[in-house]
Amino acid sequence: MKSIRVCLAGVLALGLLGAGVAAADPAPTAPLAPSETKTFGDWTVRCYPIASPSPCDMYELLANKQTNQRVMSLSIAYMPAGDKHVIQIAVPLGIFIPNGLVIESDTYTSHVMPYRRCDRAGCYVERLFENADVTSLGSAAGSAKIKIVADNGKVFEIPFSMKGYVDAHGAMVDLARKKTAKPSTPPTTPPATPAHPTP
Repeated sequence: MKSIRVCLAGVLALGLLGAGVAAADPAPTAPLAPSETKTFGDWTVRCYPIASPSPCDMYELLANKQTNQRVMSLSIAYMPAGDKHVIQIAVPLGIFIPNGLVIESDTYTSHVMPYRRCDRAGCYVERLFENADVTSLGSAAGSAKIKIVADNGKVFEIPFSMKGYVDAHGAMVDLARKKTAKPSTPPTTPPATPAHPTP
């Protein structure tokens, strides 16, 4: 259990930095800007200039068109060393925390995902996301949705796009593997053998 907690804490650092969320300090902090981004449909692959077990993620943001405030964001990061994924979902405040949330598409329904924490900007699911779930979610024919329960008991569905999901995932995995690969050690040249004088 301890190794899982350590692993998860390291991977979640990417999501917290990318979202501009302070894990311990309540003072507002500027989000860490990605050093590389690529867009695939409605998903963005982001890689960050930090040493991390998961240097890249795939990200989708839904914002209110009038206020430009975040309605929901979803980030999936990949950790090459353990061939694992971690997911971070941010939803608005005012939810009924004990009910958690569920991701649902025409081909996939997740288990109930508990909230890990809340701050002034919203509430967050942060957890390992099984490889089988990543694949099953990617098989959706259309859009998917996140189902949340408000504190008044009303169920809300927040739709998000699956356009570009598969391509974004493939690019994220490739980039993450390249960025965490250990540089190959050049072969050492044996010392030159001193020439022996000819008798």
